[in-house]
Amino acid sequence: MTATALTDRRELAYRTIDGIDVTLFWTKRSDQITIAVVDTRSDEALEFDVDGSAALDAFNHPYAYAAALHADRGGVSRQDASALTTSTER
Repeated sequence: MTATALTDRRELAYRTIDGIDVTLFWTKRSDQITIAVVDTRSDEALEFDVDGSAALDAFNHPYAYAAALHADRGGVSRQDASALTTSTER
């Protein structure tokens, strides 16, 4: 991901509960919606794209959407939490 792509990315919503951080992002240039989930206890993270019409539901139930995406097409990126850049313009 380039520096330009990161500056185009906007945080639309954020929540944290019991060590799990969930962030809903929108990328201006591509008009893509992304969900990022970081487990601060295990330092694992996942990130996946979601259709805009399902964005809020995916934000509220990220593991269900990630499982469905993985089963359908392998569209989930699982990585170390430090690999995700969550600082954005708000």
